[in-house]
Amino acid sequence: MTNPTARSRTMNAAARAAAKRTRRVEDPKQHPEEPLTGRTLTIDPPAADGWEDPPEPSPEDLTDETPTRPSRRWLLKAVLGALLVMGLVAASVLGWQYGQARRAESARAQALTAAREAAPIVLSYDYRHLDRDFLRARDRLTGHFRDEYGKTTASVVGPTAKKYHGVVKASVTAASVVSAAPDRVTVLLFVNQVTQSTQVSGSRLDLNRVRMTMSRTSDGWKVSAVDAL
Repeated sequence: MTNPTARSRTMNAAARAAAKRTRRVEDPKQHPEEPLTGRTLTIDPPAADGWEDPPEPSPEDLTDETPTRPSRRWLLKAVLGALLVMGLVAASVLGWQYGQARRAESARAQALTAAREAAPIVLSYDYRHLDRDFLRARDRLTGHFRDEYGKTTASVVGPTAKKYHGVVKASVTAASVVSAAPDRVTVLLFVNQVTQSTQVSGSRLDLNRVRMTMSRTSDGWKVSAVDAL
């Protein structure tokens, strides 16, 4: 015969277990179930229409992104083109500067020689043959200075030399180039001038410094300016 007390205890235990299961179903937050692991869930599509396909991209959406790569290629081409043009310009400038330097160096030597030869002729004269001396000197001159020389010798130097029997002989003792360009060179000359006249007892020696500008012409290097320093 079963003990009533033991039977009562068994029923009470079963009731408590049933109550716990009921609370777990009603409040899943208080008793979360352990996550399912190692299982694959299969979801069936809706029976009526099935899954909807995603919308096709519109032309407006495509135009916002497609120019990105071509625009970068165009920018790269533009930069490379600019660098190429700059390189060509730099090479042209360097070539021109090199050519100018070569021409200036050649002009320096030629003009210096012409100045040393012209100075004794231009700065010398003899009252006994002034026309011949002045004509020889004018052949070494060019430009505006040639015209001024003709006017000065005709109005001042010539009459004075004839009146006082003036004789001037010039010689170059030293010369150097001050500045040089392909068509224009400035030369510094150290000139000794010996003067004789009725106004001077014996001979007078003058030590002069003369700056002479030489210009390239179709007939060679000629004097375009003379300044006494």
